[in-house]
Amino acid sequence: MSARAGEVIRFVLDGEVVEVAGLAPTTTVLEWLREHRHRSGTKEGCAEGDCGACTVVLGELDAGSGGEGAAEHVRYRAINSCIRFLPTIDGKELVTVESLADGDKLHPVQQAMVDHHASQCGFCTPGFVMSLFALYQQNEAANREEVIEALAGNLCRCTGYRPIIDAGCAMHTYDAPQCWSRAAAQSKQHVETLRSLGREVPLALPGFSAPRTLDELATLREKNPDALLLAGGTDVGLWVTKHLRELPPLIYLGEVAELRQIEDRGGALRIGAAVSLADAWAAIVARVPTLAELAQRFASPPVRNSGTLVGNIANGSPIGDAMPALIALGATIELRRGVVARTLPLEALYVDYMKKDLARGEFVVAVSVPVPNAATRVASYKLSKRIDQDISAVCSAFAVEVADGRIVAARIAYGGMAAIPARAKHAEAALVGRLFAEAIFAEAAAALAADFKPLSDMRASAGYRLQGAQNLLRRFYLAHAAPQALRTHLVEVSV
Repeated sequence: MSARAGEVIRFVLDGEVVEVAGLAPTTTVLEWLREHRHRSGTKEGCAEGDCGACTVVLGELDAGSGGEGAAEHVRYRAINSCIRFLPTIDGKELVTVESLADGDKLHPVQQAMVDHHASQCGFCTPGFVMSLFALYQQNEAANREEVIEALAGNLCRCTGYRPIIDAGCAMHTYDAPQCWSRAAAQSKQHVETLRSLGREVPLALPGFSAPRTLDELATLREKNPDALLLAGGTDVGLWVTKHLRELPPLIYLGEVAELRQIEDRGGALRIGAAVSLADAWAAIVARVPTLAELAQRFASPPVRNSGTLVGNIANGSPIGDAMPALIALGATIELRRGVVARTLPLEALYVDYMKKDLARGEFVVAVSVPVPNAATRVASYKLSKRIDQDISAVCSAFAVEVADGRIVAARIAYGGMAAIPARAKHAEAALVGRLFAEAIFAEAAAALAADFKPLSDMRASAGYRLQGAQNLLRRFYLAHAAPQALRTHLVEVSV
């Protein structure tokens, strides 16, 4: 290569270090695989990370939960290659469906698919194989629920899901392969190959910069306020693949070590701007278990593995499912412009539709999520046309503190009800200081009409949204009411 070290993308493919230079920074991993590497196993279906035909697996060095000094290992996760820009896999390992077989011997995932007749036309099959391969590397065994969750981002239109799920449940029963066994993937040689890709010089391509420290990022952003900050790219990727937009210069956050951290700080969980949705939700759910369903329904595993929580926040979509829950919990965000830092309540970030309280050159460093006390009842519910990977018509979140049967504090937030995710101040006021009782929640539900004037669109009518929002508040009460109160309600309904 004639390019300088900082201008060459380097990653591991089939055990060998690959170097790529001279391509546009918005070249997707899928595009490189098919058009430049001539690997046609990875398919393009939707080009927006929805169907899973493009699924590949990324391996990345990670010390894991072992704490400081823990041995590094390779963590494998499925991603959508159709919306992942090639420079963002610098320093990582790329695994495709062509990587798995050992000569004529199929990998257990592939053999299980054959033995369980889990493929017909075959178009979607490589994506299913790769999602299952990621699960194979993560778990020593997989039950039906884990397989279904791993495949939540993969669509099949002819085989039917039963034999595919059966294959996933059976894949660990086959003899471990010589190539791509769990042990081989974590071998010293494998780890050393990835470690050898560590950079002294940040990756810098025409139209793409990957600073490695927070100070470097702040300086670069202040000098280039019109550049586009790129984290996971699960939204930005669509601007290229679906909207065919020419993007401004990109500043990639994924190599900034300070932004990849999750920390407990004084009763709050601080999540950096480059932390993936998968890791962020895992940390939140560990502290607020009642948000598990919201986390599971938030996109699909490949999207959560690429996208970031702060990216969802900074994007500012009124239907972003993370914001209502974070607002209800009282989250704050850290902003920085040059050397100047400030903190803002999350709900104050959103000014109007897709407009945020950000100065030129300012960016979000992290979000801090307070951990609720034992007296606070927390829940988040979502209305959409399907369970997995769907955009909300309404997303609700509630954090209600109760003492001696009386509501001490309440924070209620909704997405999909206005131009921005917002709190329901009138409903909150109808609750605070009053009994935790059905009649009180009925008043608060009625007060939502003063909080929101929702619009009608292709996802739902204004009337549906308002009634749905009111019913979700009633659901929160019923889910947290004392058993006797709930029995009384059910008797009244049956009568």
